[in-house]
Amino acid sequence: MSLPEVSPTSETGPSRPVRFGERALLPDVLRGLALLGILVVNVQDFGGFREWTQVGVDRAAQVLTDVVFNGRSISLFAMLFGWGAAGLLARHGPGRLLRRLAVLLLIGTLHYVFVWHGDIISLYAVLAAALLLTGRLEAGALVLLASGLGGWWLLTTLQQGFARLGSPRGRFDGLPDLTPGMTYADALHPRAAEFTNGLIVSAVYNGPWLIALFCLGAAAHRTGLLTRPQAHRPLLRRLAVWGLGLGLPLGLLLAWLNTRGTLPAGLLAIPVRMGGGLATALGYVGVLGLLAARGRLGPLRAFAASGRLAMSNYLAQSLLMTTFFYPYGGAYFGRWGAAYSVLLALLVGFSQLPVSAWLLERFGTGPMEWLTRRLVYGGNGRQQGT
Repeated sequence: MSLPEVSPTSETGPSRPVRFGERALLPDVLRGLALLGILVVNVQDFGGFREWTQVGVDRAAQVLTDVVFNGRSISLFAMLFGWGAAGLLARHGPGRLLRRLAVLLLIGTLHYVFVWHGDIISLYAVLAAALLLTGRLEAGALVLLASGLGGWWLLTTLQQGFARLGSPRGRFDGLPDLTPGMTYADALHPRAAEFTNGLIVSAVYNGPWLIALFCLGAAAHRTGLLTRPQAHRPLLRRLAVWGLGLGLPLGLLLAWLNTRGTLPAGLLAIPVRMGGGLATALGYVGVLGLLAARGRLGPLRAFAASGRLAMSNYLAQSLLMTTFFYPYGGAYFGRWGAAYSVLLALLVGFSQLPVSAWLLERFGTGPMEWLTRRLVYGGNGRQQGT
């Protein structure tokens, strides 16, 4: 399915979201690419392998993941979430944004409890409420706010890592506690019990960084960076050069840290992952933005379909991967290394492109997008976008 390269040029009114024909192509392409990268990174958690234990071709797959996707895709996705939330706030006001965030919190909660402990939807829904305080800020002020929050978070996490240098303790892995023969009910009960506390802890720890990313996305919305890339070529060039120039070396440092099994390496990998991830994500925005400005996205346009149906695809990824890897499904958890796991993630991610295009052609939306829009806007939820 070919998606039109158009830019929204007018307000859509107080009572409906943006329609299909009013969408710009670049944000959906970026979102689709970010979604693929998130799956490649998340497959480590789904598959149950530890980064620092990988050797041979598995280590090569892990290095590729760290340099190209790890921290990069989630940073890009978070900025796009902020971009979309800022657009909704500008078009429809705080009430509609809060209603959407409440719906996302419900969906994320169900996803966490019934499917996978790595859900990000509920966390984004809670933290994005902070954007209500930024509705009157200009792009420059949003960038300054993001710099302050993000810089403070990076310094804090770096200090935590350096403070543990020389620690003999082994590295934490964060993998779910799954054992052979575990039933679905056995896995569900702990997730239900830990959800609220885990959400609070994650919001406190990750809040400054994620809100910083949301603010950068909101700044992009204020300037029209993603909807009118042809008007921002100098900025996009700077993002491409400086973002990739800084982010790729940090990706190599992350890959090296992920070969170490020590606690300090694990702690230092966090700010390196996210700081380098943000830089590289901005570089990706610069490169794809320049291509979009010249009308040369080419085959990358296919990712727009999966980006349009990001929520349906994200939840489908969790269902497919947990069914394959977890003990109550295929029971491959802990049996595969990075190479096979990443290959499976790529196969699933690329298979979602034609499926998404077919759903858009046949129904105009995806199942979770339809449900979300119906709950937020009312009506039948078809042929609408955010």
